[in-house]
Amino acid sequence: MNFEERIDIKAPTEVVFALYSDVDRWASWDPDVKSSSIHGAFATGSIGRLKPTKGPEAKIVFSEVIPLKSFTVQSKLPLCMMQFEHELATTAMGTTALHRVSFSGFLAPIFGRLIGKQIRKGLPKTMAGLKRAAESC
Repeated sequence: MNFEERIDIKAPTEVVFALYSDVDRWASWDPDVKSSSIHGAFATGSIGRLKPTKGPEAKIVFSEVIPLKSFTVQSKLPLCMMQFEHELATTAMGTTALHRVSFSGFLAPIFGRLIGKQIRKGLPKTMAGLKRAAESC
């Protein structure tokens, strides 16, 4: 199960990526994040923590970080992996951001319905917050 949301942002890719890489401040533009942190650099293999506004704090792993292009975060659930992909593309007007959420593993259908429903509902607000933050820089 997966779903995605895309938004056009009138800001350079560097500005949007800087918001992504400032993990401690994700809550300033993402209304579904209460707190977030990273141990070390914003790089592949780093580990962090994320506390959603609804739900328990979770360990996150930055499974892939490609500067100015994308990053992927994974979080383990019982018999399931939840993955958040964030992709940027430069456009004539600025940047297109794409956020994709997927669930895999034995309990993916259950977590996809339980957690995925809430994430899907909040994703447009997250994208709007990213756009506002980037365009106000």
